[in-house]
Amino acid sequence: MSKTVKSVKNSLKFKANVKSGLLSVKVGIKRYVLPVQVRMLSNSSHIFLSFAASSELYKLKDKQLVAMKPDEDATDAFASLNPGRKRTGRRRSAGVELPAALAEAAKKVPAGYKLGYGPDGELRLVKKRVRRKK
Repeated sequence: MSKTVKSVKNSLKFKANVKSGLLSVKVGIKRYVLPVQVRMLSNSSHIFLSFAASSELYKLKDKQLVAMKPDEDATDAFASLNPGRKRTGRRRSAGVELPAALAEAAKKVPAGYKLGYGPDGELRLVKKRVRRKK
């Protein structure tokens, strides 16, 4: 599905990193840093700039910045500039497959018992502990 420049700008606005001190103006021989915060995302083919009151999407052509028109297709720009979501929390692991031989052996354990190790390290059946409510 194609995205317009307007929808991409709205989507990227709060995903961009806030940076300050990026804009400067040269007056005479002195350079002044403007106290403006800029939100910016960039890669080798697109640049997204967002100021407090406006935002713009640019395309890099022949080492020149060209502002994209509002009705232009910006699907490629969105795909290249959109930062992925960071995963939080634990990932669920894939289910473990039980080998057929082990599944058959587990079926032979009687109800109320479990497999355990004896004092000599041999496997044996151990009665399960029954916990009652107090």
